[in-house]
Amino acid sequence: LVVGSYAACTWSRSLAPSRTIMVSAEGKAMIKPDLATITFSVVSEGPSATAIQAENSRKMNDATAIIKGFGVDPKDIQTSSYNLSPKYSYEQKTGKSSIDGYQITQSVTVKVRNLDNAGKIVGALPTSGVNQISGPSFSVENVDSYLSSARAEAFMKARAKAEALARAAGVSIGRVVTFSENSGGGYPRPMYMKADMAVGGESPAFEPGTDEAQVNVNVTFEIR
Repeated sequence: LVVGSYAACTWSRSLAPSRTIMVSAEGKAMIKPDLATITFSVVSEGPSATAIQAENSRKMNDATAIIKGFGVDPKDIQTSSYNLSPKYSYEQKTGKSSIDGYQITQSVTVKVRNLDNAGKIVGALPTSGVNQISGPSFSVENVDSYLSSARAEAFMKARAKAEALARAAGVSIGRVVTFSENSGGGYPRPMYMKADMAVGGESPAFEPGTDEAQVNVNVTFEIR
């Protein structure tokens, strides 16, 4: 009898309570970027593949030295593409194509953790022969820390809302029965960038701006 009573009690506690209240709440946290990603390329053309390869390598090595001079860690410098291809000319009289030169494109992606240096690096790279630059793209390396803050705020608001509704109904809230979460806007997402050229200077001034992490929660409380 004792064993049966204990089993029945355990089973009854496992059932979802029939009297519940469900609330939704939203938590937000302002995000400030801590990482700028820049991609740059050196494009060289000429009649000799070996000659433009040597020229391209020299320029790229100079560009890498400039980046390291700003304190960028070598692990944050990555070759993203390397392409050597022939250039063709078409002879209308014969209807044939022939190689009349070569083009080489080497691209590197750099992660800049000191955002104050992003504009300086972009401004300095062309002096080494870099002729294509893209970025910077601003982002946050550890988004979870911001989401945790937004999540805590969302759950705090959910409990406060549930308690207010319960008081109005003359009841009180008990344990949490179920909950679900949704990161609003599909975060993490790319962060916007605003760029303004520095007046009278050689380096562009980049402003990383801010973004917002948003978490929505649905919480069901037991009422009693």
